[in-house]
Amino acid sequence: MMESRKENWKYFRQNYPEAHKAYEAFGRSLGPEAGPLDDKTCALVKLGIAAASQYDLALRSHIEKALNVGCTGDEVEHAILQTATTTGFPRMMAALKIWREEKIKLD
Repeated sequence: MMESRKENWKYFRQNYPEAHKAYEAFGRSLGPEAGPLDDKTCALVKLGIAAASQYDLALRSHIEKALNVGCTGDEVEHAILQTATTTGFPRMMAALKIWREEKIKLD
Protein backbone atom coordinates (compact mmCIF):
# COMPACT_ATOMS: atom_id res chain seq x y z
CA MET A 1 0.00 0.00 0.00
CA MET A 2 2.72 2.50 0.93
CA GLU A 3 4.66 2.06 -2.31
CA SER A 4 1.51 2.51 -4.36
CA ARG A 5 0.74 5.77 -2.53
CA LYS A 6 4.27 7.07 -3.00
CA GLU A 7 4.40 6.01 -6.65
CA ASN A 8 1.16 7.86 -7.31
CA TRP A 9 2.58 11.01 -5.72
CA LYS A 10 5.75 10.65 -7.81
CA TYR A 11 3.62 10.27 -10.95
CA PHE A 12 1.68 13.44 -10.12
CA ARG A 13 4.87 15.37 -9.34
CA GLN A 14 6.57 14.29 -12.58
CA ASN A 15 3.60 14.66 -14.93
CA TYR A 16 2.09 17.82 -13.46
CA PRO A 17 5.05 19.79 -12.10
CA GLU A 18 3.29 23.17 -12.11
CA ALA A 19 0.26 21.82 -10.27
CA HIS A 20 2.60 20.07 -7.82
CA LYS A 21 4.52 23.31 -7.16
CA ALA A 22 1.28 25.22 -6.65
CA TYR A 23 -0.05 22.58 -4.27
CA GLU A 24 3.17 22.56 -2.25
CA ALA A 25 3.22 26.37 -2.09
CA PHE A 26 -0.41 26.42 -0.97
CA GLY A 27 0.36 23.97 1.83
CA ARG A 28 3.39 25.97 2.98
CA SER A 29 1.35 29.18 2.98
CA LEU A 30 -0.97 27.65 5.59
CA GLY A 31 1.72 25.93 7.65
CA PRO A 32 3.42 26.93 10.88
CA GLU A 33 4.68 30.24 9.45
CA ALA A 34 1.07 31.33 8.86
CA GLY A 35 0.03 31.20 12.51
CA PRO A 36 0.80 30.19 16.07
CA LEU A 37 0.76 26.38 15.62
CA ASP A 38 4.12 24.62 15.45
CA ASP A 39 5.07 21.83 13.01
CA LYS A 40 4.04 19.02 15.34
CA THR A 41 0.67 20.54 16.18
CA CYS A 42 -0.08 21.21 12.50
CA ALA A 43 0.88 17.62 11.65
CA LEU A 44 -1.38 16.18 14.36
CA VAL A 45 -4.31 18.37 13.31
CA LYS A 46 -3.95 17.23 9.68
CA LEU A 47 -3.62 13.62 10.82
CA GLY A 48 -6.85 13.91 12.81
CA ILE A 49 -8.66 15.47 9.87
CA ALA A 50 -7.51 12.68 7.55
CA ALA A 51 -8.58 10.05 10.08
CA ALA A 52 -11.97 11.65 10.63
CA SER A 53 -12.57 12.19 6.91
CA GLN A 54 -11.94 8.53 6.08
CA TYR A 55 -9.13 9.44 3.69
CA ASP A 56 -7.07 6.35 4.38
CA LEU A 57 -4.22 7.14 1.96
CA ALA A 58 -4.04 10.68 3.33
CA LEU A 59 -3.99 9.26 6.85
CA ARG A 60 -1.01 7.08 5.94
CA SER A 61 0.76 10.13 4.48
CA HIS A 62 -0.02 12.28 7.50
CA ILE A 63 1.18 9.60 9.89
CA GLU A 64 4.48 9.60 8.02
CA LYS A 65 4.65 13.40 8.01
CA ALA A 66 3.84 13.62 11.72
CA LEU A 67 6.63 11.22 12.58
CA ASN A 68 9.01 13.12 10.29
CA VAL A 69 8.44 16.38 12.19
CA GLY A 70 9.10 14.74 15.53
CA CYS A 71 5.73 13.49 16.75
CA THR A 72 5.99 10.38 18.86
CA GLY A 73 3.99 7.24 18.26
CA ASP A 74 2.05 7.97 21.42
CA GLU A 75 1.13 11.43 20.10
CA VAL A 76 -0.02 9.97 16.78
CA GLU A 77 -2.14 7.38 18.52
CA HIS A 78 -3.62 9.94 20.91
CA ALA A 79 -4.56 12.19 17.99
CA ILE A 80 -6.35 9.27 16.35
CA LEU A 81 -8.20 8.45 19.57
CA GLN A 82 -9.50 12.03 19.66
CA THR A 83 -11.60 11.35 16.56
CA ALA A 84 -13.86 8.86 18.37
CA THR A 85 -16.20 11.34 19.99
CA THR A 86 -16.57 13.50 16.89
CA THR A 87 -16.64 11.01 14.01
CA GLY A 88 -17.65 7.85 15.82
CA PHE A 89 -16.04 4.82 17.35
CA PRO A 90 -15.97 2.68 14.17
CA ARG A 91 -14.13 5.39 12.21
CA MET A 92 -11.61 5.84 15.02
CA MET A 93 -11.06 2.08 15.13
CA ALA A 94 -10.43 2.00 11.37
CA ALA A 95 -7.88 4.81 11.73
CA LEU A 96 -6.30 3.03 14.69
CA LYS A 97 -5.92 -0.10 12.54
CA ILE A 98 -4.14 1.93 9.84
CA TRP A 99 -1.83 3.44 12.47
CA ARG A 100 -1.00 -0.03 13.80
CA GLU A 101 -0.22 -1.23 10.25
CA GLU A 102 2.07 1.74 9.66
CA LYS A 103 3.70 1.30 13.07
CA ILE A 104 4.55 -2.32 12.27
CA LYS A 105 6.44 -1.11 9.18
CA LEU A 106 8.53 1.15 11.40
CA ASP A 107 9.52 -1.52 13.93
